[in-house]
Amino acid sequence: MLNIDELKFDEKGLIPAIVADSVTKQVLTLAYMNRESLRITMEKGLTCFWSRSRQELWLKGETSGNYQHVVSITADCDNDALVVMVEPDGPACHTGSFSCFTKPVYQSETLHEFSYEMLMELIRGRKDAPKEGSYTTYLFNKGLDKILKKVGEESTEVIIAAKDNDKAETVYEIADLAYHVMVLMIEQGITLEDIHRELASRHVIDKKVKQEKMTGQG
Repeated sequence: MLNIDELKFDEKGLIPAIVADSVTKQVLTLAYMNRESLRITMEKGLTCFWSRSRQELWLKGETSGNYQHVVSITADCDNDALVVMVEPDGPACHTGSFSCFTKPVYQSETLHEFSYEMLMELIRGRKDAPKEGSYTTYLFNKGLDKILKKVGEESTEVIIAAKDNDKAETVYEIADLAYHVMVLMIEQGITLEDIHRELASRHVIDKKVKQEKMTGQG
């Protein structure tokens, strides 16, 4: 772990802090910290910045309630910039937007951004606003039994492909399974955050079990 004294603050005593959602990895905002705000951030576990416009400390969420619970803070290779991973209670932007970064400047015609969150939103859209000819809408219209049947079928396809040691086919079938599981999640009102929290809790439990075993061996 780096000590605060190892960080390089600029001539005004500030260091840029890129804040991102720990679950979605979406960049939420770019702010600045000084030694005091960084110390408060680490002590409280909540982001605290230095407001360059107001020239004062600013605990994010103190007035809006949109606190940012800090998961981790990482410095770059030169120790002069920070990435702060958080679990936000609400929007990061003063406009009410979840992220401050909402204005497209350039989009490649050949490369396309992808995330599970974007796919979930697309699937949710096919449920909330049915589209004629959409396979996803078809699944929702058929209901839970049809969705469960497809999850079962795709699970079997994954097993067959993996048993044949066919990596390309296994990847293809896992992608199919993941898609149908996500349809099921939307149907059941389950979010990616729900799964993230469950897996994170299991990681903690597993770590505790390992520690207990090591203690027992001693």
